[in-house]
Amino acid sequence: MLSARNQFKGTVVSVKYGAVMSEVVIDIGGGHEIVSLISVSSAKRLKLKKGKTAVAIIKATEVIVSTDDE
Repeated sequence: MLSARNQFKGTVVSVKYGAVMSEVVIDIGGGHEIVSLISVSSAKRLKLKKGKTAVAIIKATEVIVSTDDE
């Protein structure tokens, strides 16, 4: 459980890896997508890939990506 109330569950549409940052696009339904930049190491640790379920968590000026994996 997180204190952030703005949580959007969806499906990963794409992950584009750069040298340091990765662009993650999550389809949250209704024709809406959330795009986030996270570190390459975080994207790999979360095992993000197209079709995986993920949650975009928005708090203040940040978007945090979460999965059910431990």
